[in-house]
Amino acid sequence: MSCEHLICAACAGPVVEGRCPVCREGRAKVHHHGFMGLSPLAIALIVLLVVALVALTHVSGY
Repeated sequence: MSCEHLICAACAGPVVEGRCPVCREGRAKVHHHGFMGLSPLAIALIVLLVVALVALTHVSGY
């Protein structure tokens, strides 16, 4: 979902501009991010990389 075409009920401005606290809160809800600002895809890739490295070190015997 995008907030490009949403209009704020409090200030009648575009939500994407974040003119008032209501706009900023609405924009934050629409554009939520995962852990530490990372996208869920980036988090999944990091987890897979860590699992692969652990498996590789376990197989090589270090």
